[in-house]
Amino acid sequence: MTISIKHACLCTTALGFAMAAACSRPQSTAELKQMPAGKEYSGFLSSYANLKPNPNFENTVSYVKPDEAKNIHKYIAVIVDPVELYMSTDADVSKMPDRGRTALAEYFQHAIKEAVWDAFPIMMEPGPLVLRLRTALIGVDVGAEITAGDKSKEDGALERMVNIGKVGVEMELVDSETGEQIAAAVDRQNLGQGASVGSASFSREEKFQAAKEALDGWAARLRAFLNSAEEVSKEDAARADASYHPYGEEAAAKK
Repeated sequence: MTISIKHACLCTTALGFAMAAACSRPQSTAELKQMPAGKEYSGFLSSYANLKPNPNFENTVSYVKPDEAKNIHKYIAVIVDPVELYMSTDADVSKMPDRGRTALAEYFQHAIKEAVWDAFPIMMEPGPLVLRLRTALIGVDVGAEITAGDKSKEDGALERMVNIGKVGVEMELVDSETGEQIAAAVDRQNLGQGASVGSASFSREEKFQAAKEALDGWAARLRAFLNSAEEVSKEDAARADASYHPYGEEAAAKK
């Protein structure tokens, strides 16, 4: 989708400041929760009530607010919140390495920012016409212990793998001032099949390439969802065309 003129103009002036601000605050240890037993969803989203199957994305349910007064088209910037992690229901939370989960969340947040900044300039503070993007990786699991021989030569080797092979994503865009849900999606396209993280510096190591590709892939799908949410429907396009009368109402009546 072609980015709207309002976003393109804002990006030119805001990018330098926004990216500098985004890098100025280090992220603390990633928050870790656990999937409720027997539940379809994690409970991360503010609401799941309006989610419906999305015909454009396999294994995805989504919602985009249709209200003309307050929908995704009206916003001009976004805050990208730290990514939250939800362990799989049966996982042993005590065995999840802090450095591993933090590295995972930080990399995904970075991938998201790279995917969305040219559509929505990234801001740090809430304000009028600013969205807040909330994202969670759902179903993270603890992998096998890492033997001394298999440990990374890079600094930050973990004691156990972080398994993201069956992870999905829950995300929503809310109004940064009111918290009202503007768009949401639950993506169960398991792009990370077989992917795992064994080092806090996994993004620089070839043997964890599958994990990096999975996170980049989810970020790309999130951007594709934003693009589709911003597209004008055929019905809206027809109404806009019908209401456009550059030569006045009388000329339109003579058609």
